[in-house]
Amino acid sequence: MARIEMEHVTKQFGATSVVRDVNLDVKDREFLVLLGPSGCGKTTILRMIAGLETMSEGRISIGDRDVSDLAPKDRDIAMVFQNYALYPHMTVFENIAFSLRTRKVPQAEIERRVSAAAESLGLAQYLQRRPRELSGGQRQRVALGRAIVRQPAAFLMDEPLSNLDAKLRAQTRIELKRLHEQVGGTTIYVTHDQVEAMTMGSRVVVMHDGVMQQVDTPEGIYARPVNLFVAGFVGTPAINVVPAATQAGTLVVEGQRLPMDLSFLSGDQRVVLGVRPEDVHLDRHFLAEHPDAVLRGQVRLVEPMGHEKIVTIEVGESALTARVANEWNGVRDENVTLGIDVARVTLFDVDTGVVLARHSA
Repeated sequence: MARIEMEHVTKQFGATSVVRDVNLDVKDREFLVLLGPSGCGKTTILRMIAGLETMSEGRISIGDRDVSDLAPKDRDIAMVFQNYALYPHMTVFENIAFSLRTRKVPQAEIERRVSAAAESLGLAQYLQRRPRELSGGQRQRVALGRAIVRQPAAFLMDEPLSNLDAKLRAQTRIELKRLHEQVGGTTIYVTHDQVEAMTMGSRVVVMHDGVMQQVDTPEGIYARPVNLFVAGFVGTPAINVVPAATQAGTLVVEGQRLPMDLSFLSGDQRVVLGVRPEDVHLDRHFLAEHPDAVLRGQVRLVEPMGHEKIVTIEVGESALTARVANEWNGVRDENVTLGIDVARVTLFDVDTGVVLARHSA
């Protein structure tokens, strides 16, 4: 396995830049996730690493080799696509073994590698079936097996679970994570699904408009977003984003004041307050302990989720979402006092969206 480095990588189609000045160091045996909405450039990055797309500028190395000008077959990578790309007339065994046979690997070694991959993927009993006789999840595992047997320097995965239903997706996520721990391969995984990114990646790269917004652990991305885009893209329910202003050393939200240490700011200014739903409290215990860190509003929506409730509260012209215990028994149109954990809020610049300050405990 190998380290992957990208230095000042840019991709342009005519005058349009789809990937801009990407600098990324993927560690040996790391599971790195590229996360972002459609059209943000994440798949283009993957295709440039694979050699399926040429760079406009920059350099890519895999291990100790500069592969910028190498053909895909010479880069020693294995790619798993969104569509399974299996040969319908071949058996599962033949599909998994195909790349080994084209490289003229001895038959005994082919059988050993295919058997080992099939066993780890739960496909041992399906080796003589054809793709049409398999479920979607089984076909995806065949595609993974075909990549694993090659024993490449790196695995590149382009939204491999997007064609699966929710239950199978969750199951396959677990299998992929287990497989990575077993095989130990350097892996770059592309997805638009934040759940996949947060549960699978050792680090996550958040992309937007062809630019890397933040590279961090899943916990860091969630708790310490560097700008409003990252804060809003990661988290369900989404982070509350409310216009606010600093005034005489306090934060003013919809005409109501929250006590905060704002000494890091110079003068009064408009800001954007970001607060996660779990840091908006309706329970009496929190309100009793923090009687000053409160806002007042009216309940507009209560969504029972079984183990919890998601409550939307109108505060002036803004709406805040709170994640509360299932035992909370408030109702729609009720006037409520909500506590804000000011130790866990983030302030963003109103013009750029960049973090001004974070009061993480």
